[in-house]
Amino acid sequence: MKRTFNRKHLIWIIPFAAAAVLTVVFLIYAGSYYHAEDSATEALASGGGVEVSQTDYGWYFDGPSKDSALVFYPGAKVEETAYAPLLHRLAAEGMDACLVKMPLRFAFLGKNKAGKVMEQYDYDRWFVGGHSLGGAMSAYFAADHGDEVEGVILLGAYNEKALDDSTAEIVIYGTQDGIATMEEIEKGRKAAPPRYAEYAIEGGNHAGFGNYGKQKGDGTAVISGQEQQAETIRLILEAAASGKTI
Repeated sequence: MKRTFNRKHLIWIIPFAAAAVLTVVFLIYAGSYYHAEDSATEALASGGGVEVSQTDYGWYFDGPSKDSALVFYPGAKVEETAYAPLLHRLAAEGMDACLVKMPLRFAFLGKNKAGKVMEQYDYDRWFVGGHSLGGAMSAYFAADHGDEVEGVILLGAYNEKALDDSTAEIVIYGTQDGIATMEEIEKGRKAAPPRYAEYAIEGGNHAGFGNYGKQKGDGTAVISGQEQQAETIRLILEAAASGKTI
């Protein structure tokens, strides 16, 4: 018996086939990412007054602070441990840090992870933040949990979500940043809460917040990544201590 082609089957086959192709393409795209440098791996060791431990969510940097901590989301397609030097030093100088590993290294796939992280510790003041896409996604979390979050810290990132008036926002970017443009930073100001501060690190670029090498499309930094991270930490801690912004 000769079989006839049923057009109804085609209606179902095409969407599933297209979804399968897109999934494969995305997985291939996600599989190519920026790897942490050796200097980042070294910062995963305890020392300098900071106890570093691997956790179910990523990494915990436990320094001398007893009252404040930062939940940090990494940038898109960046190995999370690339931010270990920044967070290790931040913890050593006064703010503990929780570095979150994201599914396929995309923070939009785990934007609410901060909630479960915060449940594991007892801090008076919680900050959420991150680099690039990670920063933007941390702001989404903060917008939905304003009563739990003291402030949002965005590195080379901008926020388009309206935050509670009680939630502070601090934006830090490098003047040589080729990824987060000034147009995007200015766009983010439109959603800024009353407690808002913005800082430009002279000579810094986008990739300088982490230790993962050069990033495609980024500007050329005229300061070292170590200098950029040191200035970032200074700005975060000064803002937190002053109470004027965070």
